[in-house]
Amino acid sequence: MQIRISWPAGNLTATLDDTPTTQALPLSSTARTWGEEVYFDTGVAVAREADAREVVPPGTVAFWTDGDALALPYGPTPISRGDECRLASPCNVLGRLDGDAHSLATVRDGDPVRVEPVDAGASASR
Repeated sequence: MQIRISWPAGNLTATLDDTPTTQALPLSSTARTWGEEVYFDTGVAVAREADAREVVPPGTVAFWTDGDALALPYGPTPISRGDECRLASPCNVLGRLDGDAHSLATVRDGDPVRVEPVDAGASASR
């Protein structure tokens, strides 16, 4: 499944695996930032999976089960060691951002954010 994540200064698409979290789309929320990570509440509670990870590559789309939020790391967080993307706690990995994850640097704490499925027909005609 492909989704579009939009905020006032830009947008990105991401490709997700089929997960219970995708059933909550579309959703609107408020962006929060933590170092070089953007996260936001989904209103969905999902159990932590056995293969949940705390350190992920930049551009990973993760579900933070402790906060019922999508987490989008694009660089170090306050608890990272070096340049790694270290999340606050182990998160379920849902997929990857399709574009340059560093464009998330334009997201400001408190920005409105919208996540919605990408209509394959509409994106092919653009």
